[in-house]
This record gives sequence, structure tokens and C-alpha cells, in this order.
Amino acid sequence: MPSSTTTETQPSRDDVSLSHGLKQRHLSMIALGGVIGAGLFVGSGAGIAAAGPSIVVAYALSGLLVMLVMRMLGEMSAAYPSSGSFSAHAERAIGPWAGFTAGWAFWVLLCTAVGLEGIGAAEIVSGWLPGTPEWAWVALFMVVFCGTNLAAVKNFGEFEFWFAALKVGAITLFLVLGVLAILGFLPGTDSPGASHLTDFMPNGGEGLVIGLLASVFAYGGLETVTIAAAESENPVKGVASAVRTAMWRIALFYVGSMAVIVTLVPWDSKEVVEKGPYVAALDELGIPGAGQLMNVVVLVALLSAMNANVYGASRIAYSLVERGQGPKVLGRVSGGVPRIAVLASSVFGFLCVLLSYWRPDDVFAWLLNMIGAVILVVWIFIAVSQLRLRRRLEREAPEKLVVRMWLFPWLTWVALAGMAAVFVLMAREPDTRVQLYSTGGMTLALAAVGYAWQKARATKG
Repeated sequence: MPSSTTTETQPSRDDVSLSHGLKQRHLSMIALGGVIGAGLFVGSGAGIAAAGPSIVVAYALSGLLVMLVMRMLGEMSAAYPSSGSFSAHAERAIGPWAGFTAGWAFWVLLCTAVGLEGIGAAEIVSGWLPGTPEWAWVALFMVVFCGTNLAAVKNFGEFEFWFAALKVGAITLFLVLGVLAILGFLPGTDSPGASHLTDFMPNGGEGLVIGLLASVFAYGGLETVTIAAAESENPVKGVASAVRTAMWRIALFYVGSMAVIVTLVPWDSKEVVEKGPYVAALDELGIPGAGQLMNVVVLVALLSAMNANVYGASRIAYSLVERGQGPKVLGRVSGGVPRIAVLASSVFGFLCVLLSYWRPDDVFAWLLNMIGAVILVVWIFIAVSQLRLRRRLEREAPEKLVVRMWLFPWLTWVALAGMAAVFVLMAREPDTRVQLYSTGGMTLALAAVGYAWQKARATKG
């Protein structure tokens, strides 16, 4: 097994150089609100249209997989806090080429996502202010969040704290109103009972598969808390707390809200896709201004994701450079912040926005396909790394096992089998097959570069 350049007995250089300005309340709310991503509000409508009420099963199955991934990642991050998160763990467990591949693939994913979220947010604001150019709104959002992340890390923490508080409050209120309506306790509404659930799998197993694939990618962004933990006052405590509460957060916010929506609204309602499932459910309850209210929440979710992804991309890039796996200029730190990495990540994100206008049918479409399955690649690196590091920790430093993976190693292997199953399902579907192959091509190219770099460095050494 290739040796890692990151030691296991001393903190890595990235953690020494970065500030520790995130307070426990920041980290707790990032963990809580990070679960409520833009994918939940924006992408769940297509999943419901395909799977019908069985979307609840799809979100439950993918949620179980995500819980296992988060538990594995939490075990490693509590033992070895690092702003490189899974990339640093992959390097330590498998070799430098693995850290290089996982890290740079995730960087591309986050930067592209920043652009996509900016476009989505601009569309909402342009709808409120007709005639204003969308690109100008994206540019404004980019400047704001680039500026936020260029300042002290506590500024990022404050933004995310209040963004997360609003998202948590909104979806909690939605769940309360929905449950009251289902039980017949909400004035002015009649309970639908189980009338919308009778056709549980309207499109059969194929519809469930499409819903499952949609739900898997709605969970993206949960990794940010393990990246942010390295800059908190107590990284080990922060990671442990976030991971231990992941189960109820996923069950409540994702599975719970899907159950409420498909109970309140017919799965084949056009409004589920056109307006979004949450707006459709609130309209069903006859709540005035529901559409605009949810648009505000969706806007906040998109802006929160932009902020978090600029942060995550800059820290991943910085960590890679600190481990000798990228341009040295990205590793410069001032005021405890990797400002060049923040600027580079923001510029790449805005370039993606420009490509969506200039070359929407070829270059931009190719870029979207290339990042389509990156999150699954990252999860595989997490699982393999945890298999290797857990045994090493038990042998050399058992006191670092503050968070432990359940039923090790069996559930780790179950998670890997689940990821392999998702890959197979993606290969079966025409819409996702291209994404799978494009992501695979990018991953192999990065792995080849990383391995060549590793060999060249070993030769020089």
C-alpha cells in the first residue's frame, strides 16, 4: 500500500494554518441546516412524479445509505480532524493518488454547483423583478459570498447559522401544518386520509428506481460539516455531535416531508413539478401567499448552498495544496483564510454560469454530466478509507475512536454494496448512463494524474 504524506500522530499543516473561528453553535446549525439542501426543495418534484407515493421508500433507502456514509466519515473525521475531510482520509488510508482523485473531483463538483445554485437563485429574483438580467444577480451573489468567505471564517459561520435557522424553521412549520391537516385538525381543510396513497407505485419498479436515483443526489452537501469542523473550537466534539444526530435529521426532514407531501397532494398533480412539491402542498392547504413564501425559503436554501460550497471548495483546494497536490498559490493563507483558493473557487463557479449562457448545449452539458456521479465516487473512497483506517486505529490509537461505525465491518460492506447497486441502476437508465460514464472518465483521468504524480514524487524522494 502506498505510504501517505500526511502523518497520523501530528495534526496536518492545513489545520495549523487555518483559524478556529467557528463556534459550537455555528457547527451545530451547519450540521442541522446542511441536511436541508437545495436538492430537497428543487429536485424532489421530479422524483415524486416518477415514483408516486413510493418516493417515501426511495428517500428512506437512500437516507439509510447516507446515514452509513456519514457515520463512516464521522469516525474518521473525529479521529483525524482536517479541512481536507475525506480527501485527507483517502490519502492516509489508500495513498496520495486517492486523496488527489477524491479531492479534485469534489472541488469540480462544488464549484459547478455554486454556479448552478446561483442560476437557480437568480431565476427566482428575476421573477420578482421582471426585466432584470439573471447574470447580474448571479454576479451579485458571487461577489457577496466570495466576500463573506474572504473575511474571517466566523463570517461564513454566521451566514450559515441564520440561513440554517430559517430553513429549519420553515420546514418544521411545514411539517407541523401538514401533519395537522392530515389528522383533520387544521381549520378550513379536510383531511385527505389515505386517498392519495392507494396507487403506491404507479409506474412500477422503474418509477421507484428513478425516484431512488433522484433522492440519492438530493443528499449532497452533508460532507460540509466535517470540513468545517477542522476550523471549530472543538473539532472532535463537533463532528461527534453532528454525526450522532444525523439519523433523526434525515428521517424527519427528508422522509417525513416526502410522506406529508404525497399524502396531501395527488402524486400526478402538474403543480408538483411546475410549482414544486412544497408549494403544491401549501396551496392544497389554502394558505395565502404560499407560493411566494416557499420561493423565499428555496432562495435561502440556494444561497446557503452557494455560501457553503464556496467555503467547502476553498478548503478542499487548500488542503490538497498543503499536501503537495496542487498549485502552491492556492495554499496561501492570510488572516486564517485561504483567500486565493476562495477567489479561484468563486471564479470557476462564475465561469460555469457564463458557460450556461454561451455554450449551453455542449460544453455546459458536458460539465453537468461529468459531475453527475461524483458524490458516489466520493462515498466509495470514504467507505474504503474507513475499512482500512478503522483497523489501523484499533491497533495503534483506539482512544481516537470517539465515533464508531455500527457493526463494523459488516455495515461498511453493506454500504459499498448499496453504492454498487446505485451505479448499476444508473447504467440502466438512459438519462443517468451518460452521467455515469462521464464521471467515470473524469475519475480515471484524475486517478491517472494522481498516480503519476505519486510515482514521480516517490522517485524524487
